Amino acid sequence: MRARAPALASLAAVAALLCVLPFTLGDYNISLVAQVGVFFVAVLGLNILTGYTGQISIGHGAFMAIGGYTTAVMSRDHDTNLVVTMLMAFAICFVVGLLLGLPALRLSGAYLALATFAFAVAMPSLLKKFSGLTGGGQGLRLLEQAPLQVTGLSGTVTVFGHSTTQNHFLYYLTWGIGLVAFVIGWLIVRGRLGRTFRAVRDSEVAAASVGIDLARTKTLAFAISGVYAGVAGALFAIQAEIVNPLSFTFLLSILLLVGAVVGGLGSLPGMVVGAFFVEYVPDLSTHVSSKPGVPDFIYGAAIILVMILLPTGAGGLLRRVARPLTTRLYLRP
Repeated sequence: MRARAPALASLAAVAALLCVLPFTLGDYNISLVAQVGVFFVAVLGLNILTGYTGQISIGHGAFMAIGGYTTAVMSRDHDTNLVVTMLMAFAICFVVGLLLGLPALRLSGAYLALATFAFAVAMPSLLKKFSGLTGGGQGLRLLEQAPLQVTGLSGTVTVFGHSTTQNHFLYYLTWGIGLVAFVIGWLIVRGRLGRTFRAVRDSEVAAASVGIDLARTKTLAFAISGVYAGVAGALFAIQAEIVNPLSFTFLLSILLLVGAVVGGLGSLPGMVVGAFFVEYVPDLSTHVSSKPGVPDFIYGAAIILVMILLPTGAGGLLRRVARPLTTRLYLRP
């Protein structure tokens, strides 16, 4: 228990910081940090799949599309509240994750990455194809509803005794779900299932030799990861109030993978850094220069620089910083 004290203290400190942060920012920056929370949820799930199970996916933007469109369709056609849309996105993405996990039984490495990439590439075309349900290329706009339903908050709501705007509400909603997702992810990777995931990642042959069901483990990892991305997609739709195929191109899947790698595969706390990286660095690159091609060059150079300086990502740096403290706690009588 003493060895876990630094992690628990850090989590409490981060939660406290997130609670007070909106009152120090303007509405624009609050919306940006809320968007960071969306990426945080998505890369958490991707990290469970890639960082802890060793299954490479470049298709998680498609899971976000499923979650986002589930929320939009239920809002437009059925006037459904927030809780129900989240649960539906959860259930649908879990099933799709199981189905997408089936190729992982025979594919691995670059072959599996290409299979999931094909899923991401095909998703915008599928969304346009079924225009009666998805709105085609125009997409769907969520209906304006009351607070604690889907979106379109009017006036103010009260959070921690303070009168707050719609951006504040969306911020607390996103990061509240993000913290719950983090705790669930931490319980998964620290428990028996997490040890099974890591065994498959380290050696499938050794894992099978000790009785681990590789098929069930791989498909379950995809399903859990898909759930995270689906919930992130639902949050994305709630924040944007509109979804369309251009919101969920294959570039989104690559962006999520960049966030997971920069944050540090196999490290849940590092995903916070990865989420901030993919949200803020492209924007900062545009502010440096808006000339064609220059922002992309700066963004690419930033990724290369991070990989050179932090080959294990931000999570590796956090582990090195925390190791002396945890070592002292273990040795203390």
